[in-house]
Amino acid sequence: MNQTRIGLQVTLNGDLTKAAHVAVPVSVEELARDAAACVAAGARAIHLHPRDAEGRERLNAEIVDAVVMKVRNACGVPVGVSTGAWIEPDLVRRLDLVRAWRTPDYASVNMSEPGAQEVMMALIQAGIGIEAGVWTVEDAERLAASGLGGQVTRILVEPVAVSAANALGLVEDIHRALDRLGLTAPRLQHGDGEATWVLLTDAIRRGLDTRIGLEDTLYEPSGERTTGNASLVRAAVSLGAGTV
Repeated sequence: MNQTRIGLQVTLNGDLTKAAHVAVPVSVEELARDAAACVAAGARAIHLHPRDAEGRERLNAEIVDAVVMKVRNACGVPVGVSTGAWIEPDLVRRLDLVRAWRTPDYASVNMSEPGAQEVMMALIQAGIGIEAGVWTVEDAERLAASGLGGQVTRILVEPVAVSAANALGLVEDIHRALDRLGLTAPRLQHGDGEATWVLLTDAIRRGLDTRIGLEDTLYEPSGERTTGNASLVRAAVSLGAGTV
């Protein structure tokens, strides 16, 4: 698996809709335009959640492959997607859908979700890189126990819904666990909600890849509501993100 550094990744939409923010890109055309703008602003990789014509998240290969191809052609950098269990709760069907993918450069797998190891194996079979999502020390242990830690593209150190006050302590515990378990794949650290900018700044201090985008926050470091993904990327770059 490719284990190159990416510097700064942008997370274009997640599970959000325009009800959360008018700038959330949903259609393939919006995703392609936004990705290109974010790369121009300093992002070097993309994470997105493909949608069908009605705007619903989908894992179907005909949708995922078409969206990834269109976006990558528009922005010229690696493009990854989600394998979130909420998108297709039936694990057997989710595995069948993932095995049919051909174009994503990588896909994130939440180690806390049931079937994470099976999803990782499906991605390996499809020749697609793996971003192993580690939310907790227990997730680090799950990754080590899977025996697949040496085959992942990168490890996402990404505590979910943690307070800004508790975020730094938690990621320190996660990093120590990863070190103890001998998990040496490149790490990308980020947060969400109120911990977003705290953990992005800490990632820069640690010399790690990081990410930013509407999936993680709707707000600039100043606390002002952002105008969109490209503005968030510019703010991250101004703090020092994106250097590798």
